[in-house]
Amino acid sequence: MKVKKIFLPESELPRQWYNIMADMPTPMEPPLHPGTGQPIGPDDLAPIFPMPLIEQEVSQERWIDIPEEVLDKYLLWRPSPLYRAYQLEQYLDTPAKIYFKNEGVSPAGSHKPNTAIPQAYYNKISGTKKIYTETGAGQWGSALSFSCALFGLECKVYMVKISFNHKPYRRIMMETWGATCVGSPSSETASGRAILEKDPDCPGSLGMAISEAVECAVGEETAKYALGSVLNHVMLHQTVIGLEAQKQMKIAGDYPDVVIGCSGGGSNFAGLMLPYVLDKINGKEIDIIGVEPTSCPTMTRGPFAYDFGDTGQLTPLLPMHTLGHNFVPEAIHAGGLRYHGMSPIVSQLIMDNLIRGEAIPQMETFNAGVTFARTEGFISAPETNHAIACTIREALKAKEEGKEKVILFNWSGHGLVDLAAYNDFNSGKLGDHELAEEEIQRALDDIKELPKPKQYKG
Repeated sequence: MKVKKIFLPESELPRQWYNIMADMPTPMEPPLHPGTGQPIGPDDLAPIFPMPLIEQEVSQERWIDIPEEVLDKYLLWRPSPLYRAYQLEQYLDTPAKIYFKNEGVSPAGSHKPNTAIPQAYYNKISGTKKIYTETGAGQWGSALSFSCALFGLECKVYMVKISFNHKPYRRIMMETWGATCVGSPSSETASGRAILEKDPDCPGSLGMAISEAVECAVGEETAKYALGSVLNHVMLHQTVIGLEAQKQMKIAGDYPDVVIGCSGGGSNFAGLMLPYVLDKINGKEIDIIGVEPTSCPTMTRGPFAYDFGDTGQLTPLLPMHTLGHNFVPEAIHAGGLRYHGMSPIVSQLIMDNLIRGEAIPQMETFNAGVTFARTEGFISAPETNHAIACTIREALKAKEEGKEKVILFNWSGHGLVDLAAYNDFNSGKLGDHELAEEEIQRALDDIKELPKPKQYKG
């Protein structure tokens, strides 16, 4: 009998996170202070993050121990299963073997609790009483709400308004876990009011929601801010995905030729691929692909530059692929991929040609999601559909070439509270949008006066 699912016993749960900073061929350029433009130190970040997370953000240690309290909470769903997509392979008539890591089994339905739980834990032991954050599609807001409930912390979430309106069940999830959720931009903050004054009907963006959350966090003595993607410590926490996958692929007797993940800020993609990047640095031949929307082509069309992580210019300047901090993406259903910037770690690995980006239009991703649902059964989040679409492209390419490739992708979350998006697709209400070059140039005017990293190409 063929094996569909590969499980790891709880005793095989990774007890350390892998830190790619110890092995990157090109050292990362430092974040810069938003006021002075000089490299920031731990004290500059202290109003926003607790010190244990700041230490992880700058750590060069290859392996960082996972606290027992975090491991205990991980056991609610980890290790997550690895699946072989036999039915999809058969439907595509491909010689490729397709595997997917199922991160939708977490209580919040996605990979996001992998970092939400340690962030809540480190805040708790540091004396934080309340955490502010932002969320796009609601996956991160749900995960942090759930995690704060486990550690007895108050949580407030600023949710990008277009997603707040599209996805009411995400808000209900957050509220059920005890959090407060507000549509962003809101009238509650100075940054939100400034945006609404210019555009009362603004659909919002992650950059705007970040500004509101950071503004609130720095204004309260016992409050901190938490980010669900982009930053180094978030990428670190997510590596439990790839570390488990490596053990499971070994049990399967296969090794991936292609590793794929959708990528908005970079967290689920990094979580799967970073342990494989280490293998690639050490000589393995692997094609590692981050997939983004054509309407928000940060990796594939944005320059590698210093930029703010938020619209209000409250965050440090980060070296990353960016479309400019004032960029407002098209209101696509993949709200978690509507971010103007990309993780500095992911961006640097692209610059070093260890990984690459690929942009796919919305309709192709939903067609892929429906194909996956009708073969493998699972209904995927709109973000996850981007990874599925790329997987199908690679599987069909293997068929054309007559090669028996092994493809591994991250099934980053389910779409059971995204059914309005599928309803729009099924009823013919969705379309494609490719960002025009003049829109990119207009967005990049935001960064032309900012400092430039050494590898900036203009």
